[in-house]
Amino acid sequence: MNKSVFITGGAGFIGSRLVEKLQRENYGRFFVYDNLHPQVHGPDAVFPKFGSDVTCIKGQIEDAAALEQALQDCDPDIVIHFVSETGTGQSLDELDRYVAANVTGTSNLLTAIGNLPKRQRDFLLSSSRSIYGEGPYADAQGQRSRPQARNADRMKSGDFRVFDRAGNPLTALPAVPDTRAIPSSVYASTKLMQENLLLNCAEAKNLRPKILRFQNVYGPGQSLRNPYTGVLSIFGAQIMAGKTLNIFEDGEMVRDFVFVTDVVDACAAAIATDHAIDAPLNIGSGEATTILEAAKILLKELGGAPDNYKITGDFRLGDIRHASTDIEPTKQAIDWMPKVTLEQGLHQLAEWTKAELTVSV
Repeated sequence: MNKSVFITGGAGFIGSRLVEKLQRENYGRFFVYDNLHPQVHGPDAVFPKFGSDVTCIKGQIEDAAALEQALQDCDPDIVIHFVSETGTGQSLDELDRYVAANVTGTSNLLTAIGNLPKRQRDFLLSSSRSIYGEGPYADAQGQRSRPQARNADRMKSGDFRVFDRAGNPLTALPAVPDTRAIPSSVYASTKLMQENLLLNCAEAKNLRPKILRFQNVYGPGQSLRNPYTGVLSIFGAQIMAGKTLNIFEDGEMVRDFVFVTDVVDACAAAIATDHAIDAPLNIGSGEATTILEAAKILLKELGGAPDNYKITGDFRLGDIRHASTDIEPTKQAIDWMPKVTLEQGLHQLAEWTKAELTVSV
């Protein structure tokens, strides 16, 4: 295709796979901009061996001058923005870091694009299901109702349900693109700001925005050392270490776990779409799974005792009780649908985890 593609975070879990997929599809020339953060990549990390058509640049998204120079060298036809500090709890403790990377970094990127030669460019932004907060709920009459933040005293008593303003329990619904965004963490707020910045600047900077809101992405290659990468990789490492899994709340927290290759395929499909995508798209499996269900499958796959878990009632204020999505609007907007079932994906994750953590004597 002879296109120039600039991808921030291109050395990461999802980004590196997307680069490899687009290489196979002969897109053209790639510029990967990544800081190889030790929390994500480990100490002494190096870039993947992509090949001669990929230029790797180690740099901070917060460094406006370095970022602009990289963009000037690339003059991209396509911009893919994956760089993001990730972690709901950590974002509250390190607010400045998250705002600097996620908000100021995105502003730096958009500003630098505005200084390039004027022409239309595609801009793919990886966003997050976290922007929905508790997401959509319905009352007893089936009408949509805004959920209230869960109360610490009620949760301490073992009641983890979600209620409306009048104290009536609500039933969770899957999120759709027009679900109101009510971020409940600093991280989620920064992701929503990334979306807003892109949409605010798109017309003036000749960008065709394509915003994808990822559900809980998992799979081989996900960091086993980073406590903020996802519950499944954390569980895998704990099972291999012989630890008893601590299942928060009552184990009935719901997530939509989507396999990494399905996410990469969605990104590629969105990039291939030759027009702007009108609304952010939810990228998930379309299946709601409880944390306890996922833990039991992993225990089986990794050879752990089937009862080697404890439902402790522990909780974190701000955690989401129910997060799932309706992917039908996404399937209609782009040529994509998920292919990997949870059982297939957890089998692959387990095999990779065993290979990574088994020490030969």
